[in-house]
Amino acid sequence: MFRFVVKPVLAAAAFAAIAATAQAETRTALVAGGCFWCVEADFEKVEGVTEVVSGFAGGQTENPTYKQVTRGGTGHLEVAEITYDTDKVSYAQLMQLFFRSIDPTDAGGQFCDRGESYSTAVFVSNPEERRMAEAAKAQAEDALGQEIVTPIRDAAPFYPAEAYHQDYYKSPELILSRFGPISKADAYKRYRKGCGRDERVRELWGGDAPFAGG
Repeated sequence: MFRFVVKPVLAAAAFAAIAATAQAETRTALVAGGCFWCVEADFEKVEGVTEVVSGFAGGQTENPTYKQVTRGGTGHLEVAEITYDTDKVSYAQLMQLFFRSIDPTDAGGQFCDRGESYSTAVFVSNPEERRMAEAAKAQAEDALGQEIVTPIRDAAPFYPAEAYHQDYYKSPELILSRFGPISKADAYKRYRKGCGRDERVRELWGGDAPFAGG
């Protein structure tokens, strides 16, 4: 009888290749947390997150511009697409961090930014993501003792924002502001402080706020 035998060395190499592929798996999470500059700045600090891209999702207009979305009428929210290494951080952990990085009790926008495009949401791609997002939302509601209005929505097409908005929070590029020429990074810091984001998040979450240091 013919028998197929895998040599130990070849078998070990095959299993090592499979393990390496599994460890290197990356996925994406899509969230709306108000100003996408801030969500990008927050989540690029998380170990296991490899990239965060600012953009738009949830509306009807294809390939919208920033001006179209902020003007209203497109139905889109400012969102961040978070790419992460599943071997280092889980979707459930990202959801825990997300709810504690926003004001999930505010249905009218976030902090100083008002209107539909700045409202919060989690966009899920499958039942498992929905289960984990709903669990994180329920835990946040229990922790605050308040109604959480952030919806868990079905997946929607993601449209990256213009290059001008990517990595805004750390860009040395100079822009003209009411303070004169300053870098985008400095403008971002002034904006974040003036908008009261960290102050409100600390008020809600206290020591459980993962990014409220700025």
